[in-house]
Amino acid sequence: MKHEIHIIGLEDLDRAAQEFLRAIGEHNLIAFYAPMGAGKTTFITAVCKALGVEEDAISSPTFAIVNEYRGRGGRPLFHFDFYRIEQPAEALDIGLYDYLDSGELCLMEWPENVETLLPEETLQVHIEVAPDGSRTLSWED
Repeated sequence: MKHEIHIIGLEDLDRAAQEFLRAIGEHNLIAFYAPMGAGKTTFITAVCKALGVEEDAISSPTFAIVNEYRGRGGRPLFHFDFYRIEQPAEALDIGLYDYLDSGELCLMEWPENVETLLPEETLQVHIEVAPDGSRTLSWED
């Protein structure tokens, strides 16, 4: 089934994040595909906020590769940024499969750099930027 969520602007992020969380159901491995500047980190921040993570605790894990946050009830979720990964082995060095096999929500930026390591059930979400600056998230499950 094909899904799409349109995001008109920053003021629409909270609604879009809530809708996204309802729509993904039980999927917990989410890979975001989009060009630089398309809003991957911004959208993931909105998703984390919707799950109860304190906004000031959320940051891009560009240098750390993975950040662990705690949502409502102390439940962990993991935010990956694979932009700086040059070889898939680097992701293995941080214990990638421990995270992916945890059963917890894993939100991944730049999954292209580790695609060969991602399980088949990873949900591939694409973000497209329209000329008017709005965004469209799309995926199939």
